[in-house]
Amino acid sequence: MRLKIAVLAGDGIGPEVTHQATNILCAVAELGGHEFTFVEGLIGGIAITETGSPLPTATLDAALECDAVLLGAVGDNKFNALPPDKRPEAGLLQIRQALGGFANLRPSIAYTALSESSPLRPEVTKDVDILFVRELLGGLYFGAPRWWDRESNEAINTMRYTRDEVVRVARVAFELASNRRQKVTSVDKANVLEVSQLWRATVTEVAKEYPSVTLEHQLVDSMAMHIMNIPRNFDVVLTENLFGDILSDEAGVITGSLGMLPSATIGGAVNLYEPVHGSAPDIAGTGKANPLGAILTAAMVLRHSANLEQDARAVEAAVNKVLDAGYRTADIARGQQPGQTPVSTQEMGKLVHQALAESIDRRQAMHAV
Repeated sequence: MRLKIAVLAGDGIGPEVTHQATNILCAVAELGGHEFTFVEGLIGGIAITETGSPLPTATLDAALECDAVLLGAVGDNKFNALPPDKRPEAGLLQIRQALGGFANLRPSIAYTALSESSPLRPEVTKDVDILFVRELLGGLYFGAPRWWDRESNEAINTMRYTRDEVVRVARVAFELASNRRQKVTSVDKANVLEVSQLWRATVTEVAKEYPSVTLEHQLVDSMAMHIMNIPRNFDVVLTENLFGDILSDEAGVITGSLGMLPSATIGGAVNLYEPVHGSAPDIAGTGKANPLGAILTAAMVLRHSANLEQDARAVEAAVNKVLDAGYRTADIARGQQPGQTPVSTQEMGKLVHQALAESIDRRQAMHAV
């Protein structure tokens, strides 16, 4: 397998965690006989400092020539005085739009070893494994007209979807569910909103193409409650843009730390992969950053861009093994609990690398017998 990956480390802790993620990808390539090529580019605050633009043309051109884009984090408070379209975050919005991905994938998984890190009770989070599929290019965030009249103190935004926009993201959700627990929960507000009525009718129609997958519909307000009290009931959760933004953030508490959460945006010219956490400039360079979100994001690269499902699962299993052994970065540590060992960003990356190498070695030895 050959894969060309644009690596945009970005700001703050981005370079630290991205380095650990690329180390894992290199290990997979070396141990599995694959050829992964990395092309580095600037984005965000560092790009403004060096080029004057949050997304230099050279970065975008390089990204469009790659098979995947791995991004670290973007943002730095020292640029807050700039106009919004000149700030670091503008670079992230621009590259998302340019790559054209319409389906955002965000897992929310309860790790047994981190059950005490979540504010939810362990018996609630046990065995939770949800995958949110959020439509990313339509809905309230992009609909027109939109304006704010400061003289009349009136503002308007428009929630708009076409059938085709719903069909394409629904098919992504059903395809993914076909390889999981074969259930899709579609979230809307069809009792009030016409756009949600279109959403529900279209998703119901698409479901007929996937007879092995069960479809259920949930109203967004009910879903917000169910995620907190019966999260085990859900497999793939399909949402429009606004609802998915809110619900996937809410579900982040199941894992216990933003530092554990990966994401992928697929369906466009090139898939974009990034951990959910921000740039956290206050801890940059201190070794406190959790690289596991970035490493799990690398697993999503393997799954969705390289079609290396077995290797993706090996990376995820290596993360689980390290957590089960009690190793913790600062964000997932809970005081001086027995059996826990505090580790730095680099140490955590090395531990996952070691666990992954052992796993792949065992797999290869079994195949050789």
